[in-house]
Amino acid sequence: MAGRLKATKRMKNIMKWYYIEAKYARFLGKKIAWITSGGPVEPLIAMNIIPIYPENHGAMIGASKMGGKMSEFAEGLGYSSDVCSYTKNDITSSITKESPIGGLPAPDMLICSNNICGTVLKWYEIQARKFNVPLFIYDTPFVHTEFTDEAREYVNEQTKEYIRFLEKHTGKKFNYKKMKKVGKLSLEAMKLWKKVLETAEHKPSPMTAFDAFFHLALIVTLRGKKVVVKYYRQLLEELEERNRQNIGAVDNEKYRLLWDNLPIWYRMRWLSEKFASHQAALVADTYTQAWCGVIDYVNEDDFLSSMGEAYTRIHLNVGVDQMADTIKKFIRQYDVDGLVMHSNRSCKPYSFGQYDIQNLLQEEDIPVLMIEADMTDERKFSESQAEARIDAFMEVIKQRKKEKQK
Repeated sequence: MAGRLKATKRMKNIMKWYYIEAKYARFLGKKIAWITSGGPVEPLIAMNIIPIYPENHGAMIGASKMGGKMSEFAEGLGYSSDVCSYTKNDITSSITKESPIGGLPAPDMLICSNNICGTVLKWYEIQARKFNVPLFIYDTPFVHTEFTDEAREYVNEQTKEYIRFLEKHTGKKFNYKKMKKVGKLSLEAMKLWKKVLETAEHKPSPMTAFDAFFHLALIVTLRGKKVVVKYYRQLLEELEERNRQNIGAVDNEKYRLLWDNLPIWYRMRWLSEKFASHQAALVADTYTQAWCGVIDYVNEDDFLSSMGEAYTRIHLNVGVDQMADTIKKFIRQYDVDGLVMHSNRSCKPYSFGQYDIQNLLQEEDIPVLMIEADMTDERKFSESQAEARIDAFMEVIKQRKKEKQK
């Protein structure tokens, strides 16, 4: 099996300094904005505001196996066990300061876009009251079938309101010249990220979805900055070199799989080793592709006017038919043998349509495995159940492949 990617160490270093800068933002004379993962971050970068992602923090908590305990604390405050575990982790951490980095620095403002779910609206309202800071909601209409002219006008007007909000709460005029540069850097980073993911089309694949979940952090948190572009260039070069030498992420790769939904953060290693034991590589996923899936809607020369459409048309804000079409495209693009769906108790928009998507995939004629879990709450994962289902699923795939080779 290929060793760890060399770029990993550099990414950890970038993230370490990102959080150190955020911790000392007051001393540096900078403001902090908490923002949802699907929120338009580029205007914040243009205004020299440090963006902080509670969801990214929630993923760290999950990977550190602290999610169950922190969700339990929030449930003790009266939050339902069905509430998103990222939300519960954030509410708990903002009270107890528990987390792998000792909690997040307090925000000066909150930016919330509902293009990923409706829970974020209540989550950010709660935190706006707790920290007594202004909240801006970037409202994106759901795209059932098409993006209409009325929807475009609606989101573009909100972009203007967003700029006025930032000017009011920073006391500074918006820097349109810098915004143009940030927009170009953001688009360049998205294009590089797309190329990174596409290296997995190669057989054997130089990386797996588990690698992608890790290297996703920069495109989520710091897109629009030079450091991100430089980093993904380095990562791409490393992966392309692996392809030239036919170095696969999984030893003797025989089976290729597609993952749907967020990762199960606290079981990444176990799942990676489990699939690898069957010589199966998860070569692609729908989650990390979301940060490069709307490139075609971004105007490089006018990022600000086109970002409303791009942020509205992301994977979680479109109808089930479009989500199924995206999965069909990946099945063919990455030549996969099976689909693994994580039925995520926390993420309803991602999970509710999965059975409908399975029906829409019948023409693809590939096996589908459903794993029931939660992205950070380890109390909702059964290893024995998951292991039995994976073993049975892989037996079906192996048998089908044998029959095709006859």
